[in-house]
Amino acid sequence: MAYIPSTDTDRQEMLKAIGVASFEELLKAVPTEIRMKGKINIPQKLSEFEVINELRNLELMNKSSDKIVSFLGGGSYDHFIPSAIAAITSRSEFYTAYTPYQAEVSQGTLQAIYEYQTMVCRLTGMDVANASMYDGGSALGEAALLAVNHTGRNEIIIAGKIHPHYLKIIRTYCEGQDIVINEVVSSRGSVLPDKLKTHISEKTAAVIVQHPNFYGCFEDVDEIGNLTHAVGALYIVSVDPISLGILTPPGEYGADIVVGEGQVFGCPQNFGGPYLGIFAAKEFLLRKMPGRISGITVDTDGQRGFVLTVQTREQHIRREKATSNICTNQGLMMLTATIYLALLGKSGIQEVANLCLQKAQYLASAIVEIPGFRLKFNGPIFREFVVDTPKPAAEIIKLLSDKGILAGLDLKQFDSKDTGLLIAVTEKRTKGELDLFVSELKKLS
Repeated sequence: MAYIPSTDTDRQEMLKAIGVASFEELLKAVPTEIRMKGKINIPQKLSEFEVINELRNLELMNKSSDKIVSFLGGGSYDHFIPSAIAAITSRSEFYTAYTPYQAEVSQGTLQAIYEYQTMVCRLTGMDVANASMYDGGSALGEAALLAVNHTGRNEIIIAGKIHPHYLKIIRTYCEGQDIVINEVVSSRGSVLPDKLKTHISEKTAAVIVQHPNFYGCFEDVDEIGNLTHAVGALYIVSVDPISLGILTPPGEYGADIVVGEGQVFGCPQNFGGPYLGIFAAKEFLLRKMPGRISGITVDTDGQRGFVLTVQTREQHIRREKATSNICTNQGLMMLTATIYLALLGKSGIQEVANLCLQKAQYLASAIVEIPGFRLKFNGPIFREFVVDTPKPAAEIIKLLSDKGILAGLDLKQFDSKDTGLLIAVTEKRTKGELDLFVSELKKLS
């Protein structure tokens, strides 16, 4: 138990023991202008019974996606989660598991990591995968740093519209390292390869593309890859993992690094976390990959076993020589994804992806028939699309929220110059719910 000084004498003795005369002396490094003035307004203490009631009242203020029709997307999606996932992940040996330092007592965890890596590689068409990053954004930031480290160049090009939060993470990761971030966007929804070609040069460490992009539009990933490799840069693709059930795997169109948000693989939305950052790459980048990697081996008795390989967890001990400062991962989320993928299998992922595609197409086709509504961009979509609306998107979201429908995301909340309603459709949305959404939008036209 920690020692808490209870009297002025005790406090003075403690300060004396650490070599300072006053508590203020400990705060010298903190600028006075950002210090809080006055006392902290801390509420009166409550009993356990009162705290539980308070938390329940707060909970009732929220609307669960199980009790509302959700068309929210932008990186977090309302997918069906098989009941078996919670039944397995809540077991104490999984729920409390941490870094498997000792292979001899961690075979179950290490095998789960190995199986997850295998599934991610098969899904993405890549050679190696780790387990894992914190979320899709941190995975993309790590990919940008890896590219700079590998090529010795200092320019990252963002091709097309990626998630604005991901872009902020990349900028944060690259801050103070003389890394230049250049965006190449287009008013047509997806970037034109000819426009991109004028920006790529021998200084480019990597080209990053999101496919489908933040608007739900498809990018010309084949041509972007060709342009990237022509100057010796790395090709980084951020994917919607569910889309790989029906879209060409990035490994087949030349991606060097593939990242994505693994929340779609059985993780609840949970106000934004914890989530799962997918990270896979070509074999030549293996020793520069961040995170944990489990390998398969044979012991002295010839029996199969699993071990952490290539890198140790303690990357941060190497300080500036480390390839990454990420030293652990969302292990429980990785296990969740492993169970989800094992339960659905190849055909199941294809079915989920196809349902998302078909239902999104059905909804988009119905919405454009409403006077005042139109698709902002032309071209194919997977599960997300942007609609120009006769009323401000924020107003539509508020009006429909009161009727139990989460209409989507207002693009203006990400960029004051952007407009439109970003709508996402998952396999959970029924035809009745889609028709109800269209019916309510008709009342606003």
